[in-house]
Amino acid sequence: MNRTLKIYIAFLVLLLAGIIAIDSNRPKPVDWTTTYAIKDKIPYGMYVFNAEIGSLLKNQKIEQIKVTLYEFLESKYNYDTLVADYKIKGTILNISENSTLDTESLKEICYFVSRGNAAFISSKTIPKVLLDTLKLKIKSEYNPSDTTFNWLANTKWKPEKYKITEGLGNTYFSKTDTLKTTVLGFQSGDSSRVNFIKVKYNNGEFFLHLQPAAFTNFHLLKANHHEYAEKVLSYIPKGTVFWYIKDQNGEVISDSPMRYILSQPALKWAWYIFLTGMFLFIIFNAKRKQRIVPIIKPLTNTTIDFTKTIGNLYYQEGDHDTIIDKKIIYFLEKIRNDYLIDTTQLNDDFIKKIHHKSGKDLVVIKRAVLLITNHRRSPYNSIEEDLIQINNAIEEVVS
Repeated sequence: MNRTLKIYIAFLVLLLAGIIAIDSNRPKPVDWTTTYAIKDKIPYGMYVFNAEIGSLLKNQKIEQIKVTLYEFLESKYNYDTLVADYKIKGTILNISENSTLDTESLKEICYFVSRGNAAFISSKTIPKVLLDTLKLKIKSEYNPSDTTFNWLANTKWKPEKYKITEGLGNTYFSKTDTLKTTVLGFQSGDSSRVNFIKVKYNNGEFFLHLQPAAFTNFHLLKANHHEYAEKVLSYIPKGTVFWYIKDQNGEVISDSPMRYILSQPALKWAWYIFLTGMFLFIIFNAKRKQRIVPIIKPLTNTTIDFTKTIGNLYYQEGDHDTIIDKKIIYFLEKIRNDYLIDTTQLNDDFIKKIHHKSGKDLVVIKRAVLLITNHRRSPYNSIEEDLIQINNAIEEVVS
């Protein structure tokens, strides 16, 4: 290795080391994804809320729900006709960027609330099924973030307004059922807009809040914003709180087409057995595969060439009788070998046997036998024309 090449290699190594050092010391960009996941420490995660929920909801039992609320509540219902009620009492808590509660779960929540329980939902959007049930409407309008504040209506607290701008939602309740609705909080812009309400529903209550960002890591750690979250949560009735976190507990759903197969034990083991079998098949098949068979040219049949040479010799000498005799011998030998017919007497019986076994035209066979018989009886030497006739006749029979 010459000196110049060594210098180039050293320069590349130093350059690569410098790039790695600079990249490792560069601050990581902030992830502003609105996951609302309880394990995420990013600004819009809920790691802090999960850690401090005990202090936010003082003296209340917290139970995390990781299945759909329909599955959870339906399993807690006592179908005994003398009871016909839930085995549990408390408040459903759901905080998310946009509510993803399915229709069946919402119906079950409504029935749960109607039996003297409560539900607290904080989301920028409320499912239409629930809005229609509670006779509510929400509207979304843009507000400049530097003029937007959030505060609560309860006069027992000092009228402090909290400037929550990061992750701000611009939705508000544009229509409520005034007979059953109590306004609990506002969001100010050009005018005050209701963003937190309590709705009476049979024997229970719904608490609907449209600023879920207040419960994220960013705002619980920023200035005094945690006070706003504490005040909002203080409306939750005392008792057990069932916190719905099915889509917020950090579980990642695979997009793989094999997801369903791997989620079912029987299908999963069938798939693993299939892969193992295929692997073993490939291994054993590769070992037992036959080697390439070399192409061996067959030995040349010199008999035909020898016969052609002898025939040409007789033909050049003009010995037509000998060629005809050889041709007849060949014909009769082929009849004996192919059809197992006696060739001692070339009579009508001989002709019929050839006809039946070969399927050749009877006239063609008779003509060939006749020419052979005439040649044997003729006292004269044969000419070239006789040779051609007998050869053609024999070829028609044996071809």
